[in-house]
Amino acid sequence: MTTEPLIKLLAGRSGHFRMESGYHSERWFELDRLLAQREQLRPFVTELAQRLAAHRIEAVCGPMTGGAQLAEQIADILGVEYWFTERFEPAEATGLFPVRYTMPATLREQARGKRVAIVDDAISAGSAVRGTHTDLRACGARPVAMGALFVFGQPAERFATEHGLALEAMARMSFGVWRPDECPLCRAGLPVERVSDVPSETRARGEAE
Repeated sequence: MTTEPLIKLLAGRSGHFRMESGYHSERWFELDRLLAQREQLRPFVTELAQRLAAHRIEAVCGPMTGGAQLAEQIADILGVEYWFTERFEPAEATGLFPVRYTMPATLREQARGKRVAIVDDAISAGSAVRGTHTDLRACGARPVAMGALFVFGQPAERFATEHGLALEAMARMSFGVWRPDECPLCRAGLPVERVSDVPSETRARGEAE
């Protein structure tokens, strides 16, 4: 399946952005607008579901909000359980990957022992999928795959390899992302925008949140 029509649906802007993960980036993508185009996305969501089905999954889990929307659609296509994780940012958290993602208490017991795919609309540094993976393991679930409409850069591939997960992506794109102490935009003196502070109803997202 050609990914050109999918990439055309993706809108973004250039600048200097601090991501939820704590990494800095040169691009920010409006993924909430992307997910609103359900009819145009349908063939890509169906294809992603079929790829994930090959890993014999029993559930699909996505972080709120974009990943959860995609997870629900895929679970419906495959006739498997749909789970989600909720976002928590401790007030005292600092450094990289400060945000936690946890399953609701009502879902935690049923997750034990089940093969699960973690999905998000897009993955760059991967704050949301990392947090979701950690909590699924804490629940006794067995994450076996990750899936996304877009994978930006290499961090998702490295994380999947490190944890023995298959990685299924409909489109892969290069993406400049750096630790704050290595960021060339900081060295150039460009002001940084903390995009994870944008309210969820209208936010543009450069990585899963």
